[in-house]
Amino acid sequence: MKDLTLIMAEELSAAFEKAGYDPAYALVRTSDRPDLCEFQCNGAMSAAKQYHKAPIAIAGEVAANCGEAASFFVEAVAPGFLNMNVKPAFLASYLSEMAASQGPDYPRVTEPKKIIIDYGGPNVAKPIHVGHLRSAVIGESLKRIAKAVGNEVLGDIHLGDWGLQIGLVITELRHRSPDLPYFREGVQEYPAEAPFTVIELGEIYPTASAKAKEDEAYREEALAATHDLQAGREGYRALWQKIMEVSVADLKKNYERLDVHFDLWKGESDAQKYIPAVIELLKEQGLARLDEGALIVDVALPTDKKELPPCIILKSDGASLYSTTDIATIKERMELFDPDEILYVVDKRQGMHFEQVFRVGRKAGIVKPETELNFAGFGTMNGPNGKPFKTKEGGVMRLESLLNEIEEEMAKKIRDNKNVRDEDAEKTAGQVALSAVKYGDLSNQPSKDYIFDTEKFTSFEGNTGPYILYTIVRIKSILEKMTKEDGEAAPKVLEPASGEEKELMLALTQFSQAVMSSYEELAPHKLCAYIFALSNSLNRFYHGTRILGEEDAARRRSYLTLLKLVKTALEKSIDLLGFSAPEHM
Repeated sequence: MKDLTLIMAEELSAAFEKAGYDPAYALVRTSDRPDLCEFQCNGAMSAAKQYHKAPIAIAGEVAANCGEAASFFVEAVAPGFLNMNVKPAFLASYLSEMAASQGPDYPRVTEPKKIIIDYGGPNVAKPIHVGHLRSAVIGESLKRIAKAVGNEVLGDIHLGDWGLQIGLVITELRHRSPDLPYFREGVQEYPAEAPFTVIELGEIYPTASAKAKEDEAYREEALAATHDLQAGREGYRALWQKIMEVSVADLKKNYERLDVHFDLWKGESDAQKYIPAVIELLKEQGLARLDEGALIVDVALPTDKKELPPCIILKSDGASLYSTTDIATIKERMELFDPDEILYVVDKRQGMHFEQVFRVGRKAGIVKPETELNFAGFGTMNGPNGKPFKTKEGGVMRLESLLNEIEEEMAKKIRDNKNVRDEDAEKTAGQVALSAVKYGDLSNQPSKDYIFDTEKFTSFEGNTGPYILYTIVRIKSILEKMTKEDGEAAPKVLEPASGEEKELMLALTQFSQAVMSSYEELAPHKLCAYIFALSNSLNRFYHGTRILGEEDAARRRSYLTLLKLVKTALEKSIDLLGFSAPEHM
């Protein structure tokens, strides 16, 4: 279904052309001043320079040629604005058509792309903590939005599964259990069971990490173990497989709880076989040079406003780095999937690193010129003190602990509500808690740091996930009562009978714009802002209208249709954000 602003722009462009002006100036957008008008066009202001005429004169001529416009009323206002309001009859017919088709539907891109989104990025062998929340939540939402508008999208978790943390775990295990078959020469078969549980693994890594910081010999031993693993030592490879099995099973459980899903469970280890070819390519093309024993590629450009240091490919001891692995991963993705775009949803502090990696990939021709490499950097999630989120004891909080804390808070509130049956309370608390966590994160601009405020995010009032869900549940309750009394309504919406009703109807027409701007700007917070505004409009309409008490049958059926449209828009939106609504709250 065509966007309302496009319909209005088509009619307005005819008026521009009839008045003798370029119709391209007829751009219509939602008004910045809803107290003055619903939509506006500033085209006369832009056209003034080309036509050497006062903007108000141009606006007046255009407005005079809009007399037969079907969709809007227009007024020319100094110094040259065209203030527009939708005709109630047209708005009613527009929403009736919407109700008769798909309801509020996603817009579609004109040229679909194959996109790989790199998000998640946890290291194996240690539990995921709250620092992993933003990548998972933002990445999942961006993936869902990109798919909804018509792209082919693959989400890749990109595990940290090949670095020093593996060597640390191997070293600590060797110290604790030197008789394990993984450490003996000549062993051909290894046990089916892992020599540790996920809980034990979660204790082994931090212990080893702490030792390595205090004991240089221990650190050297871990580095040697890492080297031996990567060189193909069989026992270490077998042990690594056990680390992977236990870690990935735990990661899948935690991400499932977050309703975050990956199409690809690849990691740094998968890119290793591409590294030799990358290094050889950089040398052959004369892009790589030695600098104090390290192999580097210069990536700075004369147009750079900030200094961009060379990208280090190999250290002086021949070891590869994250940059090497990331370049090799791009090569792997191009060879296996040939995407039109690779999008990285990563901490914004890694911006320089990825700019270096992207430039190496382009200089070496690893990516096609038309392939997009994009970086969606996000800010940090902080505690009430404005510092990175910690436990009460000052340690890094496990993501599982945060989710448990929020669920407990929501469970208390849910149990106090007589509308929720005891057997449904746990599931409902989980759904509302997930909305609190995800909406609390996504409603903030991704690139900005934000404060994770448990009390605020779990509130049923204000700009929160629970408030959005409460609005949906309210609509479900009204619809259930109305459908029992009136049956299913024909999909017809009447002209608005009040300002609150027209405001709600106009808010519904903005669904496709909200989805598309969230997609184009990599900005789920814009979709959050939309559903918060839509929920507010619904609740103002609810409080100002006798919906259930309306005696006119046609008007009641119109209300029923309108509420169904709002419910659909809200449910589709929260699905794109990564959570769902319960039946009762």
